[in-house]
Amino acid sequence: MAGHKLRRLGAILALGGLLGVGGSVFAQDVLTVDEMRAAAGQSLKQGNPNQAEALANALLLRDKNDLTALLVRGRALRDLGRLPEAREMTRRAWRLSESKADKYATALITAQVLSSQNKRTRAQWWLRRAAQHAPNDALRARARRDFGYVKQQNPWKTDITFTFAPNSNINNGSARDWTRLNYAISEILHGEPLEYELSPEAQAIAGIEIGGALRSRYRFHQTPVSAHDAKFSLLYRTFNITDDLENSDASGSDFAFGSVSIGYGYRRFVLDKKGEFAADIEAGQSWYGGNRYASFLRTQVQQTLAFSRRRQLRFGGEAERQWGQATPDRDTLGLSASITQAFASGSSGFAGLYLTRTYSPDRDNEYSEVLMRTGLALRKPVMGAQIQFGLGAGWRDYDISRHSRDGRQDKRIFADVTATFKDIDYYGFNPALTLSATHTDSNIGLYDVNRVGVSIGIKSAF
Repeated sequence: MAGHKLRRLGAILALGGLLGVGGSVFAQDVLTVDEMRAAAGQSLKQGNPNQAEALANALLLRDKNDLTALLVRGRALRDLGRLPEAREMTRRAWRLSESKADKYATALITAQVLSSQNKRTRAQWWLRRAAQHAPNDALRARARRDFGYVKQQNPWKTDITFTFAPNSNINNGSARDWTRLNYAISEILHGEPLEYELSPEAQAIAGIEIGGALRSRYRFHQTPVSAHDAKFSLLYRTFNITDDLENSDASGSDFAFGSVSIGYGYRRFVLDKKGEFAADIEAGQSWYGGNRYASFLRTQVQQTLAFSRRRQLRFGGEAERQWGQATPDRDTLGLSASITQAFASGSSGFAGLYLTRTYSPDRDNEYSEVLMRTGLALRKPVMGAQIQFGLGAGWRDYDISRHSRDGRQDKRIFADVTATFKDIDYYGFNPALTLSATHTDSNIGLYDVNRVGVSIGIKSAF
């Protein structure tokens, strides 16, 4: 039975030019059903969709549920530009498809019809279906290759992510249970710094983060060297508290965060396509705990330069204006530079340096920061998983703090490791597991922070 299904798949794919049908059957006075199917596929291969449709119609008069005939007619109608009729053929074919080979062929041709209708996002979904049901690696590679082509042609690009992440510190709370009172008030009242116990809400609270994000762009104009994009993003995350908090009525939704933004992006190849210049501007609104938090306007420019096939340099700048509703107004300026290096072993490394300066009418919110990041992605899987490591350190300096005459200084180190399980593939998506840890050491106990988290998500395999 499996051999019969694959032979039928071969006949179907002949109409797409993947496999050929040898020999001529047109010289015979009478065609068998199998010969008529082969002749229909050969007609398509030779660029004669009218003849292919006529043969497919004859087969469908004999049997309206002839799957091969439905697919042949669907592809012929697509080539003739009769796209709604072609789509109806593929709908009927999908309802009849039972084996992996049948579903693969139907999904592949459905994607071709949808792409011709300029419904490329839906075409990408059907190519994921084709890859899911491909009966062998070669046909799966064909579906992935077609997916890449349709993705490149699609003006829409949408990324959806979901987060399920147990976290030891969902509220960015202090690792200590005490801190010092505002030094000015403390010295006036007591003549010396006074320590006091932090409330449960100010200390680290363990919980589970649940959320998602949607980022979409529409490429409304493109030339061989430039592109113009309209952008939209939506993010929301909430929490479920797992700590037993005494004398507190805090709930996970108190720390929920959401944002929405719209923007414009510009891309241009430079230096004979050895580099790319990118500029983005974005405006949006954020919420915290169900209330408006801040409106923002952000602009960013970046320049990428490829020194070789293995080495790439990126540098840029960013500026953001924030109008706070539940937080002070703030202006942020940033500079960044990073390098990505592919090694002869097939692994790749990353290193980046980031400089930030923030200004605010509330002087306690003004700071300078230096941040360094490194990363390593291993080529060879470890126990069936692709592994990526990250490591970083940062130093943040607040000139003024109400808690110390010396201002505030935070030292932060962080690390993460992500395992992507390539052997588990469902519709072109792989599960991924990230373990992360952060430690912040501040001269003010209130801002000492420890955090350990586990994040479960999915990544696109192609």
